[in-house]
Amino acid sequence: MKKDILPPVVPRKHLLPFILVTSLFALWGFANAVTDPMVQAFKKVLELSNSQAAWVQMAFYGGYFCMALPAALFVRKYSYKTGVLIGLALYAGGALLFYPAAITEKFWFFCLGLYILTFGLAFLETTANPYILAMGATKTATQRLNLAQAFNPLGLVLGLLVAQQFVLRKLQSVDVENFSALDEASKVMIRTSDLMVIRDPYVALGLVILAVFVLIAVNKMPQVKDEGGIPSLKETFLGLFRNKKYIFGVLAQILYVGAQIMCWTYIYQYAEGLGVSSDDAAYYQFVAFILFLVGRAIGTYMLRFMSSGRLLMLFAVLGIIFCIGTIWINGMFGLYAIVGISFAMSLMFPTIYGIALEGLNEEQSKIGAAGLVMAIVGGALMPQFQALIIDAGGSGVADITIAGVREVNFSFILPLLCFVYISGYGIWVHKKVY
Repeated sequence: MKKDILPPVVPRKHLLPFILVTSLFALWGFANAVTDPMVQAFKKVLELSNSQAAWVQMAFYGGYFCMALPAALFVRKYSYKTGVLIGLALYAGGALLFYPAAITEKFWFFCLGLYILTFGLAFLETTANPYILAMGATKTATQRLNLAQAFNPLGLVLGLLVAQQFVLRKLQSVDVENFSALDEASKVMIRTSDLMVIRDPYVALGLVILAVFVLIAVNKMPQVKDEGGIPSLKETFLGLFRNKKYIFGVLAQILYVGAQIMCWTYIYQYAEGLGVSSDDAAYYQFVAFILFLVGRAIGTYMLRFMSSGRLLMLFAVLGIIFCIGTIWINGMFGLYAIVGISFAMSLMFPTIYGIALEGLNEEQSKIGAAGLVMAIVGGALMPQFQALIIDAGGSGVADITIAGVREVNFSFILPLLCFVYISGYGIWVHKKVY
């Protein structure tokens, strides 16, 4: 019997558009990595509680939720290229707003900049993900998306290095043992200096994005269209709502993104409870991003031999094990467990995305992509819930114990519950579809 030959992951005719679109995955990875440490930075510089500082993530991931559907409707009517260009323009504009925000020294102004920046990211993700899925055979769609998403961790690593080397190390307020106890004149001087430090990488990023805007504008980006015309929006929405695999996938994506942002944001608070500085904690997050990159590469390869649902379940179970270690192992081994969670998470976003959109036509994929990008709102909401747990005993991270462990340890019960659902979704898809 003749053995079936899998089609190429990326057809040669789509290679250049694939490379250009894939570069966008690194760009929003950079924005994610630079922003996560800013929660701790703003907390110190502006003397905020954990709950107040969590508004950084609320603004960042809330922008995805608000703009994803309008972006999908726009791309549905116009071209992928136009959607990408609008996304890059909003991305650059939000980043450049950090310049006036640093001058005014207003926390809400920084949050506004992040909010607009993620309007652009919503356009980019709503456009890029389904476009990558459509650049070849359906059989290799999920693997193709994992390949493109493999460049996202490269942006994460670069973003974290920038945050560590050009932000965290230069913040004077972080080095002061008791910043709140300083006289007002000293605090004003340090705050002004530190906010300028926070501003610089975003302004530089905005200028880079403008250069990418020009590069994309001068290249041809083919549009992928359905045969037979565009169905009505009502018909498209009804088709999506009746698709259980898609609906359950959106919920899985909400919980995954929430778990990811909680683990990457509160690694700093967890380290703080162990007496580890924010600067040193960034090294642990750097290792976590490397594991994330390695896990994405391994997972992409394994998809050639294992169903995406089963592989998703296995990685989620690994995440559950690491979360248990994070909660109930005291000391540095608990911190090592948080780092390990990133390996378990590496496969999840593109795999859930590919599973949820599998079998949909091009127009359904565009609108369906919006729902999956809106699911990123989990990154806005769930860190707030985790911050409330950490603040249960006060503004510190180890004011009280819950279930026999520090409050910051116990707060990781939330990502654990997320992985429980994701593992269930994975095995359900495996049994139902495969």
